[in-house]
Amino acid sequence: MIAAENVRRAYPPDSQISYWTAPDGWQLRRFDWPSAAVSPRGSILFQAGRGDLFEKYLETFQHWHAQGWSISSFDWRGQGGSGRLSDDPHVGDIDRFTTYLTDFGPFWNQWAATAPKPHVVMGHSMGGHLVCRALAKSLAEPAAAVLVAPMMGVHAPISAGFGEWLANLMMRLGDPRRRAWKGNERPATVGSRQSLLTHDDDRYADEPWWWEHDPSLKLGPPSWRWVVRAFESTRRLRLSRRVRLMKVPVLMLVADADKLVTPKDALSVAGNIPDCRVVRFGPESAHEILREVDAVRNRALGEIDIFLSARAQQGAQQ
Repeated sequence: MIAAENVRRAYPPDSQISYWTAPDGWQLRRFDWPSAAVSPRGSILFQAGRGDLFEKYLETFQHWHAQGWSISSFDWRGQGGSGRLSDDPHVGDIDRFTTYLTDFGPFWNQWAATAPKPHVVMGHSMGGHLVCRALAKSLAEPAAAVLVAPMMGVHAPISAGFGEWLANLMMRLGDPRRRAWKGNERPATVGSRQSLLTHDDDRYADEPWWWEHDPSLKLGPPSWRWVVRAFESTRRLRLSRRVRLMKVPVLMLVADADKLVTPKDALSVAGNIPDCRVVRFGPESAHEILREVDAVRNRALGEIDIFLSARAQQGAQQ
């Protein structure tokens, strides 16, 4: 059953919104919801995708919190409530993806020092890509990790190589920080934005509701520089030898009909991770698996619950 709007569109009474200061002084907006259990089950750090804000996942956070988990998240630099890197507040820009990791590593270290164990890290889309990069670089050592529709490749005309070449050309033809296209996720020719994200009308409507509630959270399309960096970062991760040395058990959820990231590249990376279970969804799921219709979302949450019961506890005991 879809949760009432007061779950998806209101902060839990005992949660906290604050700011964490990165090593260079940048302020990142964070969310923390400590477990109310006498003996917390553990702690989850959940990182969302490009252009996202943690408010979109309050319903899912409630599911895990009810099981005794403490939940934390932060908006990536340049989006949500963590400032902007472009003169246009509605364009998502980044100088290089390593900047995201420069934030993630210190945040993880400070968070893990006090968060109840076992520690679990989760990432959706770009967040899944960055979490995987962080694990490959040993920036975090959780008991388990969950990657949801991870961005291991970017859809491109003809091929990824041609797409990266074209994006580099477009970046050099003008201001690298200018918007890559008019719409939010991809050029308008691919259909409605909702069709790319979820089949659930109510859950899709949550994001515009939060934008109206706080216009400063809204972000639009990426910059050409962001697109180039995404091609570069995903290509390097697919070729990374470090992925083959990862020791963290991973659950990867893949939507085969995903039109935002390339499922075949996610499956390719999954094949390189020593301990990785893959769960695939068919045409019933678009990109936002955890914000899909109940049948899809419930299956995804069930798989995550089983994985955490088996692997997070096992990792905590090692």
